[in-house]
Amino acid sequence: MFHFGRKKNESTQFVATQTGKAVPLSEVPDEAFAQKMLGDGVAILPSEDVVVSPVDGEIVEVLDSLHAYGIHTKDGLDILVHIGINTVELKGEGFRAFVKVGDKVKAGDKLAEVNLKLLEEKGFPSYTPIILTNMDAVKSFETSIGDTKAGETVVITYQI
Repeated sequence: MFHFGRKKNESTQFVATQTGKAVPLSEVPDEAFAQKMLGDGVAILPSEDVVVSPVDGEIVEVLDSLHAYGIHTKDGLDILVHIGINTVELKGEGFRAFVKVGDKVKAGDKLAEVNLKLLEEKGFPSYTPIILTNMDAVKSFETSIGDTKAGETVVITYQI
């Protein structure tokens, strides 16, 4: 499968949002993610506080609690980056956003920072699901599990 003229990470790949370890969604301690109720993807168990965009696209949603970001790609995919589990309860504490709705991002651009130590202290799992919410838009979809480097490691490949 050759994609001449496409840049690395453009249109066919998602990169890791964080440095850490990519794990299957089934390992996420939240039924909605583990059972893929919101869509399919992968989760990152992070070891660093920086969160980057997994794709090129436009920011279409930043929740007030700064724990979740919606990104729309030029090829029509809708991506959810959800930092931590049940972290909406923190009401933004421990989070810092670097983007707003309408911003254009490239894969690897900084979306947010999260205080992982605070999450741990307050008992919130730090898994960061990366979800493709409109699976009907793709022909094939494959995840990669293992160690990740933010903005570099490919964790999802797909075909439109």
